[in-house]
Amino acid sequence: MTRLFTGRRPTTQPPSLDGAELLDAVGPEAIEVHARTLAVGGHLACTLVVTGYPAEVTPGWLAPLLNFPGHLDIALHIEPVPNPVAAAGLKKQRARLESGRRAGLDKGRLDDPEVEAAAADAAELAYRIARGEGKLFHVALYLTVHAPDEDTLAEQAAAVRATAESLLMTVAPTTYRALPGWLATLPLGIDTLKIRRSFDTAALATCFPFASPDLPISTDTNGTPQGVLYGLNAVSGAPVLWDRFAQDNYNSITLARSGAGKSYLAKLELLRLLFTGVTASVIDPENEYVRLAETVGGEVIAPGADGVCLNPFDLPPATDDAQDVLTRRVLFLHTFLALLLGTEATTAEKAVLDRAIMAAYARAGITPDVRTWQRTPPRLDDLTAVLAADGSGTAADLADRLTPYTTGSHAHLFNGSSTCSASGHLVVFALRQLPDEVKAPAMLLALDAIWRQVAHRADRRRHLVVVDEAWLLMRDGAGAQFLFRMAKAARKYWTGLAVVTQDADDVLASPLGRAIVSNAATQVLLRQAPQAIDTISENFHLCHGEREFLLPAGRGEALLSTGDRRHKVALISVAAPGEHEVITTDPRELADQLLDRPTEATDADDFHHDELPNNGAEGRP
Repeated sequence: MTRLFTGRRPTTQPPSLDGAELLDAVGPEAIEVHARTLAVGGHLACTLVVTGYPAEVTPGWLAPLLNFPGHLDIALHIEPVPNPVAAAGLKKQRARLESGRRAGLDKGRLDDPEVEAAAADAAELAYRIARGEGKLFHVALYLTVHAPDEDTLAEQAAAVRATAESLLMTVAPTTYRALPGWLATLPLGIDTLKIRRSFDTAALATCFPFASPDLPISTDTNGTPQGVLYGLNAVSGAPVLWDRFAQDNYNSITLARSGAGKSYLAKLELLRLLFTGVTASVIDPENEYVRLAETVGGEVIAPGADGVCLNPFDLPPATDDAQDVLTRRVLFLHTFLALLLGTEATTAEKAVLDRAIMAAYARAGITPDVRTWQRTPPRLDDLTAVLAADGSGTAADLADRLTPYTTGSHAHLFNGSSTCSASGHLVVFALRQLPDEVKAPAMLLALDAIWRQVAHRADRRRHLVVVDEAWLLMRDGAGAQFLFRMAKAARKYWTGLAVVTQDADDVLASPLGRAIVSNAATQVLLRQAPQAIDTISENFHLCHGEREFLLPAGRGEALLSTGDRRHKVALISVAAPGEHEVITTDPRELADQLLDRPTEATDADDFHHDELPNNGAEGRP
């Protein structure tokens, strides 16, 4: 909470400006001035002045006014007061308040709570200014309501007044000063009314809308809003800040149809989180994060490329509290082999595989004893050798089904010792060159390598794991189960799991998928297909307006939710030109970059690639 200084404005008034002079250069075709309203061209306007403020406020407290659904112009005029002038004014203010309080006591009157609070505020502010901890400002807040007719104007003005009074503010109309009131809210930077109050630095900072009113605001110990910029509020244009690491869990789910901008938004958040010290790992099936990793000095691992291999039998570093790691490793291998073979193993096959896995580790000299875990782990061909020596028909069939991955076309990907590490401030597993048949097992293997680094790292820093195109993994039961376990356990290691997918059915059609959604405190929905909107609406508890927003939503327009029906905000994601150049995947823009002919990109054009200038890129590959 920040207390607002309740001192009165100075008695001296700067000279006022003539409205006719301001409108002489440019203005509407006609202005008709009434007592409280103004006819500007083809519509009416009236201005309300804020004359009283609440005693205590929180950051972003003006956001309900900024998100007013009607046509409302808000002007906040700020004029700094030099410290010597502020100190002299506060001294007089304190003397006046103290003398009034003592006079009342001498006459036997009770203490006036408002006078006592004003005296305490003035004393506290005087000491802060003397210590250089703050400054004093003269602040004026004006609200101009626009409407096409008188009845609508009266209705809208009453709604604005009700909203302001709900914030414990006192407002008054600009009677006989309608023209100066309207001019004060134009983008001219001129205060024609001069109806001001005194604010200190802390109180003034809370008036800036650096948070969405529909989302809970995360602050540090000093009361400063935390998080990264997701975009601009679709209604008010106010910045939307969100800190996933300040929520109950750090996971997120992003759902959208193809081409809606979900990967763009995920890359934008990732880039901004990196600047806050967050480390990250990315499962990238389409190589969309490679340029981002190269720009920020991250590491790109391309499984399947020459000399790049991940061994599913690798064990994590030995620790004192890791007595059951070998058992958990065997369970992971059951999941991996089920995904690799493409079918759920029968009870007999699970029994055979369990014996073979334990025997393969034993042949490599690895036992439940932690001291043996430093030895070279077995490989996939060691497992098939054990299966071949088993002698049973089930073991021989499993060995034959594993042949493509041990000696066949995919042996270079799955059969070998690990040649890379998932450590670093940003590690991207680029899987685009892999065939679709082995992309899901490769994603699971990369996720496992990431998880071993996360769960056994020495430094406890915030970490983000991004799984793009997660439908490739979740369409298989074993892959969805691994993601679910990761979503449940990630919070214990200060890690967030960001699931990005375009197929809502693969996520919401299964109990595991719905469980992953329920364990995501950050939920982002972009444009949805009509065929999927009913499922999305039911599972995310969308109202009619939110449903209608998502169906025709443009590229980059999203609905950010905390999983609570009360906390949702519609936003438009924007990127700076430098950010856009790093994360865009538009083929035309990439072709221009390769030819050293960058296209012009503004915040409004970041997602609307089809509206960007052609620049002769037509016909390029």
